[in-house]
Amino acid sequence: MKTFFKVLGIIIALLIIAVIVVPFFIDANTFRPKLESELTDALGRQVKVGNLSLALWSGSVVADNILVADDPQFSKTPFVQAKSLKVGVELLPLILSRTLNIREITLDQPQISLVKSENGERWNFSSLGSKNPSAPEHPPGSAATPRNGAAQKSANTAKPSPQETAPAEKGSASEKTSSNPMNLSIGKLNVYHGRMNVSKADSTQPQRVYNEVNIAVKNFSFSSSFPFDMTAKLPAGGSMKLTGTAGPIDANDAALTPLNAKISVQNMNLAASGFIDPAAGIQGIADLNGTVVSNGNEAKASGTLTCSKLQVVKKGAPAGQPVKVNFTLVHNLVRETGTITQGDIYMGKAVAHLTGNYDAHGKVTSVNLKLNGQNMPVDDLETMLPAVGVILPPKATLKGGDLDVTTASTGPVNALVTTGSVKMQNTKLANFNLGEKMSAIAALAGKNTGNDTTIQNFSSDVKMAPQGTAANNINLTVPAIGVLTGNGTVSPADQLAFKMNASVGGMGIPFGVTGTTSDPKFTPDVKGIATGLLGGILNGQVPNANNPQQQQQQNPINSVMGLFNKKKQPPK
Repeated sequence: MKTFFKVLGIIIALLIIAVIVVPFFIDANTFRPKLESELTDALGRQVKVGNLSLALWSGSVVADNILVADDPQFSKTPFVQAKSLKVGVELLPLILSRTLNIREITLDQPQISLVKSENGERWNFSSLGSKNPSAPEHPPGSAATPRNGAAQKSANTAKPSPQETAPAEKGSASEKTSSNPMNLSIGKLNVYHGRMNVSKADSTQPQRVYNEVNIAVKNFSFSSSFPFDMTAKLPAGGSMKLTGTAGPIDANDAALTPLNAKISVQNMNLAASGFIDPAAGIQGIADLNGTVVSNGNEAKASGTLTCSKLQVVKKGAPAGQPVKVNFTLVHNLVRETGTITQGDIYMGKAVAHLTGNYDAHGKVTSVNLKLNGQNMPVDDLETMLPAVGVILPPKATLKGGDLDVTTASTGPVNALVTTGSVKMQNTKLANFNLGEKMSAIAALAGKNTGNDTTIQNFSSDVKMAPQGTAANNINLTVPAIGVLTGNGTVSPADQLAFKMNASVGGMGIPFGVTGTTSDPKFTPDVKGIATGLLGGILNGQVPNANNPQQQQQQNPINSVMGLFNKKKQPPK
């Protein structure tokens, strides 16, 4: 036993001495050309690493910085620039034969630039793993890379050694990293504290910045699938987590690599996220839980999106309650088009269904969407009015009843045209006295609706466009007044221009509505009134000479004047 412990002690001492002494005899920088060449061949991009040092305790080679060139069609600035690169290696081949077999790569604080082409067809990382003009056979200043993974020799060696010309052992790590770059295999690939900048070429939109990007990949290979985890802080706040499998890497376009992952997003700013075209004017804070499955050509995404402070149009204001959307969409990765097969929008107890297609290929996304909502409780929708830019008079609110909406939206999102119809039944506009507002029209004076205006029915055909909103075939039944019909427009500045007609006691009274949605003005249409009375006379509606009372009532002058004169108050 004493002998055994003596031998064990000697072995431990030799190992400690080796760890201390070996680095003095091995200059890690002699492996720099080899390392640069291996990474350049694997990525299809020229790779430069800084000063190398050997850490025997961890079995790794550490570089103080690393640069990976971008696709020259996009930029001459680096695609990846990291503060440090740590390469885990097999110690015995490194010490005995100076063969560099990579088992782990770790990037610390990398700066990663992702750029999409102007036409949206390619990314600057699409060419990763393929031969590229930025990836010469031998980077400047480096010697030729032996295809068998043997020790690096100088470029001017007249005759290779037998060790260099001998075929590598079948299945060895050096064979995988040299004979075929697409067969590169790494046990672990880690990215810590990264910063990822996402932008589009020749675009005036600011780039999106993702901070604290952390990626963990196991059993990485270009030619097979591999598990991964990714977390990041989103632009303008929020966080994202993506977990699943990816690969094999598409040899022609790395952006088309198959993917099967779960995604979780918290507190995402929709306007700054990059997932929604900024031209749409949509804003809000969202949480997302879902899945993404891609075969490399099409990606199917489904899940639940819960959004607070939602704003749908640029002139709108945040909604008063959260909105939940259960969605499923299929996206064509090559054509940058997609189909929304499910878009169930929950606003309290109100539910609407959104389906259709979109095309994100150009500078501005174009859509062809249909929205259908039936029997939606008005009380739940009332808090959504600010989000779609509808401004009610001060303190006025909609109470009770149901709303039906059917619309179709087409065109680019920055010039969207929406047409359809709306219908509302059995509701009231609380804290708004329509009769008082219309008292300027003397014929309607005394039609008291009270503090709340009861609406029995309302229907209209609508068209919303950048030029404003047009409402046609308006039919509004207010029991306290009568039936109001007409047409009109609302400008982008909320200015009203309506021509209406009130059917009261069998008499049609034309009037106009001006002002704004928050402060409408009702005025009699003198020309319309005169035209109507003249038409009645020409149609034979003349007073009966034998009935003075009827003659007085049907006198056109009295009828016209009566529209402008307030009813006399009874004497006190």
